[in-house]
Amino acid sequence: MGKKLTLYLIDGTDTGPRTIEIGNWSGKAIHTPRAGLLAMMERTEYDNPGVYILKSDPQEDIYNERIYIGESENVKKRLKQHLRDSDRDFKECIIFVSKDELLTKSHIKYIEARLIDIAVKASNSEIENGNQPNQNSLSEADISDMKYFIEQIKIILPTVGYNFMLSSTVHKVNEKNEASENSVVFRIRGRKVNARMHETAEGFVVLKGSEAVLTATKSINNGWLKMRQKLIKSGTLIEDNAVYKFTEDTIFNSTSAAAAIILGRQAAGPIEWIDDNRKSYKEYENERLESIPEYPE
Repeated sequence: MGKKLTLYLIDGTDTGPRTIEIGNWSGKAIHTPRAGLLAMMERTEYDNPGVYILKSDPQEDIYNERIYIGESENVKKRLKQHLRDSDRDFKECIIFVSKDELLTKSHIKYIEARLIDIAVKASNSEIENGNQPNQNSLSEADISDMKYFIEQIKIILPTVGYNFMLSSTVHKVNEKNEASENSVVFRIRGRKVNARMHETAEGFVVLKGSEAVLTATKSINNGWLKMRQKLIKSGTLIEDNAVYKFTEDTIFNSTSAAAAIILGRQAAGPIEWIDDNRKSYKEYENERLESIPEYPE
């Protein structure tokens, strides 16, 4: 089901502040670069309770962004404190408030805690928050409303370049990615490692217990090297008996990415992955292509 997202450029420029709204959603987002934040804080939305996210450059080169997530009953007052803090150097900010002004302190603390939890589990960005706040106890109805609010936040963030809630090309698998009875299991078997993978509608799942080499070569694509380092840092890959082992089922967006992380080098995934009959993923895919009927124009 589609979503109607309305993005309004407040000063008419593509790099300036903007409001973002979604049809039939009571929330509202305002995104602005730091240079324009003081002027934007004159708007009445900043006097409301809400959640804010500050984005800065990462300290570790395996990440693309550094994120701080906060909440306040008066977003303006809290942002003023950050702007006065000489140690708080951020380059852009996005806030989420309610258009109907029904968000309470308990609501925004719940949203903040959930956003931090999701961000930490995604392992896609540096998360500056040192301690993860407790999720306030809310009624069942309020929890349902806040979950919907968070889902809209997740939709909006990538449209303004915030990717910390996305697991990107790799993340731990949820129940929707489980193999069906007819799933084909592909393997990489070598002198050093043994790994298993199956395909789902969302991506290519490398199964828990699969192995990866300890050392990556200099030839490996830098993006795949960063992905590998993230997996090690997050504990998804742990060293065990002269190899790394996957501690969770983990999904990739391509067979080559999965193969490269496992083999520690450039890899042509469609050829590297083979089934129990020694048929490559590429051959398997070609057979499926041939079975798709063509209809005359």
